[in-house]
Order: sequence, then C-alpha cells, then structure tokens
Amino acid sequence: MLQLRHYSYDLEFQYPFTISKGTKTHQPTLIVSLGLGNLRGYGEATAIKYYGVTVEAMTEVLESKRQMIERYALTEPERFWHFLHHLIPGQHFLTAALDIAAWDLFAQLRRKPLYQLLGFPWRNEPLTDYTIGIDSIDAMVEKLKAHPWPLYKIKLGSANEIDIIRNLRKHTQSPFRVDANEAWTLDDAKQLLPELKALGVTLVEQPLAKTEWEAMKELKAFSPLPLFADESCQTEDDVIKCMDGFHGINIKLAKCGGITPALRMVEQARKSGLKVMMGSMNESTIGTAAVAHLLPILDEADADGPLLLKEDIAIGLKYTDGIISVSNYPGLGIQFKGEKFESSKFAQ
Repeated sequence: MLQLRHYSYDLEFQYPFTISKGTKTHQPTLIVSLGLGNLRGYGEATAIKYYGVTVEAMTEVLESKRQMIERYALTEPERFWHFLHHLIPGQHFLTAALDIAAWDLFAQLRRKPLYQLLGFPWRNEPLTDYTIGIDSIDAMVEKLKAHPWPLYKIKLGSANEIDIIRNLRKHTQSPFRVDANEAWTLDDAKQLLPELKALGVTLVEQPLAKTEWEAMKELKAFSPLPLFADESCQTEDDVIKCMDGFHGINIKLAKCGGITPALRMVEQARKSGLKVMMGSMNESTIGTAAVAHLLPILDEADADGPLLLKEDIAIGLKYTDGIISVSNYPGLGIQFKGEKFESSKFAQ
C-alpha cells in the first residue's frame, strides 16, 4: 500500500511579489508524500488565488480520497495519473502534486534520476531567468542590482512599461523577457513590442487576455518578438488552440496536472511548430525539481521559484548564473527538510 502524507506551508517571499493580478508576501503551498517501504516521493502544489485554488480545499479533497489513493498499486506513473484524472476530476493542481510524487517514487524504485528514467540525456540548459516583480522603478532597479543574473523576467502591467525597461537596461546587458499576465490591449501591445525589442527584450508572455484569440492572431502577424502563451495554455486541449496566435507555450505543471500531461504537451507543441517553455508557480525546490529534470526537452525555462523565497523547504538543486544542476540522486534527487515537522501539526 502507498503511504500518503501531506504538509502545508506559507512560504515567505524575499520581496513582496507583484504581478498585474495582485500582490502577495507569502506563497501557500501543499506538499504531498507517497511512500513505499523506506522510500518516499514528493510533489508540490502551490495555491493561486486567481485560479481559485487553496491549500485547504486541496487538503479536503485529498483526505476524502485517501483510502483509494493508498490502495493504488503503483506500477506506472502514467496509469496513476489516469486513475487520479478520474478520481479527482478538475483538480489539476492537486493531481500535479500527486503525479510528481509518483514519478519521484517510481524513479527511486528504479534507482535512477528522473531525467534518466525518462530517457533524456542530461544537459543543464536552457538557463532559467530571475523574475523581477512589479514595483516602483527604483525598487525594481535595486532588486536587479542585488541579483546579478544572465537572464531576467520582468513583470509588467502598469502604466509606465517602457520607463521600467529603459531604467532597468541602464544597469545590465542581460536579456530581458517580459510577462504581461494578460494586462495589455491589442493597441497597447502593438505600440510596446517594437520599443521592447529595441531595449533588449527577447520574448513576451501572454500580452492579451486569454480570451482574445482573434486579437492574438493579429498580434502574432505583427509582432517583432516571439509571443508565448501562459494563461491561454493551461491544459493539453489548449496547445492546438495556441498555434495561430503564439510562437510558443509556457507549460505549468500545476495547471496541466503534472509531469505526465506535460510530456504529452511538449510532444504536441513540437508537432505544432511551437517553442516550449516550462514555468514556475512560485514552487519551492520540490516542485521546481520536477521542472529541472525536464530541462533537456525545453527551449526556455522559468524555474526560479526557490530563488524568490526567503526560506526553502528542500534541498537538491543548485543554481549557478542561471544554470540549474540536479543532484543525480534517484528520483527528483531532493531532500525534504520538512521531515523534522512530521510529529507536529504540519504533517497529517
């Protein structure tokens, strides 16, 4: 039988984290553990307010299905994902955490790092960016100066977009990518994109609202920069929809339901001529390690979640000038520091 455990945390950011959808100082997150004998696999699902996902609701669903999950005979992670897909339909974030934990455990049982189990030759590229959240221009400059990095993601969505990028550019020659999180209109985007390119921006994520499919087609035909879908590409069904309006997609494990569907999304994107990025939902090292093991099949990476937190809850990843290295231990190769709380209120 599988041994299911879960842990909840409210992880503090190093800086208040602001995007066009709001500000938060802490990231609530749910850690799940699936055990067999002395081995345990871990997964993570962060709570995101604008998706209506809370740790409390995920925990309630998890407890209601505990017995069925623990009775499951883990033979293949893909089969486990299909089991979860029917057991807790629509619960993509929770399914993702359980799917990641299953892959971690299964790779440990096979005594291989996850990337090796998946048949990927290791390469610790592409580089990951470091994200600068929306703030006053002076504060954004100070954050950039405090974190020298070879590639930055700049969150935009305020009224002084070009001023922000122009001031940041004075302090680094590193490429920028911009994430608008649906904040612009078509006219905004047409005005901004050429100026952003001139300031060393290399791509733009989700410039328009996710419902603006026709406008995105027009913008793609106009754009001097690659456009990547984020909010417009949440699950497998969205990949094909993005072909006409975007040059690439940003896959979030939490949104799509985990590693299992993410692998299918990458395959579909390749067939559709779309570039592939994998992104962060502000996960700790646990959730980010799942992305790190998929680096060999990505074109772009946004896996800086642990760098944005004041304190992490696991070890096993190493960041060096944008390069992510995994530990090469079996599974995700991480060690969950929260084990010390197992006898406390944090573990159930």
